[in-house]
Amino acid sequence: MVAGVRPSFAMDRLATFAAPVASPPDTVAAGMQLSELIGSLSHALDLTEGQPKGHCVRACWIGSHVGATIGLGGSELRDLYYTLLLKDLGCSSNAARICELYLTDDLAFKRGYKTVGDGLPEVLGFVFAHTGLRAGLAARLRAVVNILRNGKRITDELIQTRCTRGAEIARRLRFGDVVAAGIASLDEHWNGSGRPEGLVGEAIPLNARIALLAQVVDVFHTLGGRDAALREARERSGTWFDPALVRAIERVGGDDAFWRTLASPAVEAAVFAMEPGAGKVVVDDDYLDDIAAAFGEVVDSKSPYTSGHSERVAQIADALAARLGLTAARRRWLRRGALLHDVGKLGVSNAILDKPGPLDDDEWACMRRHAAHIEAILGRIGAFAELSRVAGAHHERLDGTGYPRGLAGDQVALETRIITTADVFDAISADRPYRAAVPIPQTLAMMRATVGSALDPLCFEALEQIVDVRPESARR
Repeated sequence: MVAGVRPSFAMDRLATFAAPVASPPDTVAAGMQLSELIGSLSHALDLTEGQPKGHCVRACWIGSHVGATIGLGGSELRDLYYTLLLKDLGCSSNAARICELYLTDDLAFKRGYKTVGDGLPEVLGFVFAHTGLRAGLAARLRAVVNILRNGKRITDELIQTRCTRGAEIARRLRFGDVVAAGIASLDEHWNGSGRPEGLVGEAIPLNARIALLAQVVDVFHTLGGRDAALREARERSGTWFDPALVRAIERVGGDDAFWRTLASPAVEAAVFAMEPGAGKVVVDDDYLDDIAAAFGEVVDSKSPYTSGHSERVAQIADALAARLGLTAARRRWLRRGALLHDVGKLGVSNAILDKPGPLDDDEWACMRRHAAHIEAILGRIGAFAELSRVAGAHHERLDGTGYPRGLAGDQVALETRIITTADVFDAISADRPYRAAVPIPQTLAMMRATVGSALDPLCFEALEQIVDVRPESARR
């Protein structure tokens, strides 16, 4: 789709654009700790699990203390630490299927499901309370009957998808088999009633056992405080949880300072400061590229209609940036922003993202909020402060009618204009739930009509020069 680029594009044309954003440094990753980067990005995973922000960080605080209490040290604690921060890496991959099967909001479904135990009445009550709430009576009944008839197969499928995908992405983030196995077995239960393999007792990886306990403790602590969290741990001891780990959390839970930090905004800094290992892991630019690509995959996994979208937008944006004469360092910086430009959509339900018809006012308001989510997530990372604003503004328009801030003209940075052009091109020329993919010549014609009002003329001119407009069969 994207042909080669010619670096000789007239630089005097580019000089006519007043870019309000200073060039980023050659190496934005210098001195950045891996714990800070992964911990900050874990807030994106909280969004797609429907959890209050900081859930993964708080689970890391809880689980790391449990690990230390049972005698783990060194590399064992480090593997546990990153298992806890990344436990929900695969959670976006089953969101669309949850919406399809349960006719519901996947975020509310996941948030509620974390409070459900093993008892049949409790499970059935949850199914009836969360299935087809916005559907007609007939559709709701069909969905409930399907779930009752095929409940085990459906649950197996959803958890298998999430666990497998999470382990795959963990490996792409350069973590080893111990971290990947901990993520893959997060939903296994001590008594063998869990999934995806039905592992029993110590056959379940230790990190997975700790992560499940830490997850539930945080959920119930958030809902009801210390007593509720410890009571839930005791009640599930021997069924969901390893009894030895429950005894460990009870020992940890006797320290008032532990709970004060857990409930405090200071918990994030405390978690970043306690990264185990011999010295802090500093992220270089190659690793930062891999991390951006991996989290772009997390975003694209949320909907079947966005598979590969972030990577394609990054490729197109890089080609546009080369055409416009940006330096190699600046292009690399921009590519990360393009890979992460839709990370805020993890906080939007698939009931909205995949809706086949027009959005109502409330749904549209939810969709627009994804831009603010982008800035909130990326802005937590010191070295990403500028990039968060550039990526978060990719729905702004030159005429001031875009969102989230209604920026206009030169208030919209060149880097943002590049990402916007790449994003619009890929969005129109790919399948969407409300229409089929638009042929590339027609895509360009549709975009041309918005040049000057929504799209930047120079960026669109560069796009026309790099896009292969031959028929699909010839491009193949």
